[in-house]
Amino acid sequence: MRVLLQRVIEAAVEVEGEVVGSIGRGLLAFVGVGKADEAVSARRMADKVANLRIFDDDAGKMNLSLLDVKGEVLVVSQFTLYADCRKGRRPSFTDAGPPEAAASLVEEFRTALADNGVSTASGVFAAHMKVRLVNDGPFTIYLDDEDGA
Repeated sequence: MRVLLQRVIEAAVEVEGEVVGSIGRGLLAFVGVGKADEAVSARRMADKVANLRIFDDDAGKMNLSLLDVKGEVLVVSQFTLYADCRKGRRPSFTDAGPPEAAASLVEEFRTALADNGVSTASGVFAAHMKVRLVNDGPFTIYLDDEDGA
């Protein structure tokens, strides 16, 4: 599982002209599922995201987690995180998980965040989405479960 996090002041996702998910301060999490991913990967990544100390404390140091600041997470599925561009000019997505399994694992990730006490919102799996965000920093982190994230 791969997760691209962007620390945001606010974020929203729109499908067919309708806002289907929005958050205030927190994280926009683009989530990609690989072929070998299982529910344990989703839960491990959710725990990592909820507890990463990437928010500033009163001294301006990154010492606070999403849980500490009572931040929210907008979860957006994104199979393109598994794009392989090493050969040719067209990305290959052969390492991305099949849609049925991926949909279930993205939801497992969101549920695990909620189980940790994080308020969540989400996009619509496999839909064409328009994502709006106000990045706080800018601040972007890439997590890959294969790397022991």
